Amino acid sequence: MEGSAKASVTGGIELAGAGLHLGRDPDLGRDPDARTSRWYALYVRSRHEKIVESGLRGKGYSAFSPFYRSKRKRVDRIAEIDVPLFPGYVFCCFDSNARLPILMTPGIVGVVGPGRRPEPVDDTEIASIRTLALSGRPVQPWPFLRSGQRIRLQAGPLVGAEGIFLRVKDEYHLVVSITLLQRAISVVIEKDAVAPLFFGESHAEWFQSR
Repeated sequence: MEGSAKASVTGGIELAGAGLHLGRDPDLGRDPDARTSRWYALYVRSRHEKIVESGLRGKGYSAFSPFYRSKRKRVDRIAEIDVPLFPGYVFCCFDSNARLPILMTPGIVGVVGPGRRPEPVDDTEIASIRTLALSGRPVQPWPFLRSGQRIRLQAGPLVGAEGIFLRVKDEYHLVVSITLLQRAISVVIEKDAVAPLFFGESHAEWFQSR
């Protein structure tokens, strides 16, 4: 993947060097339905991520679609463009039993889930994705992984985030997946901040060999 650079957060917060954009959430504490709300992935029309996010937030929903800024080589110059970390998807927190206003938002195709039944995104996964997105670290898409050592970061700005520990050349990565979408993103981390989540013999040997 070709580069990443400065970025900001849509909605007014600037993150120098973050490499992505992320919408700010409204205050859910004032929403009486917040207790029954879960995070869902919405499938949206191509290149409509920002439009859908803006439309949902305009209706008072918590929604985000993280972007990163990528440098692309053109014939006569190097251009910086915003690229979605999860192309074709926007995350939104709502009550699935009252989803008609969501589905009526321009640009939305449907809610991700088996058949016509919405399936919420795993709470730990969405929390970790948001932690990475707001961290100010360069973040990039990563191939979805089903196996590997699961870890939790116990120190630094990403503390609490969980995912897969992966070594790429001389760098250590935390790979966080959205299982429902079979997509993942990664961020470079310090190995000293890592704590394994499983302590079986095979997992411990795997971790110590890295």
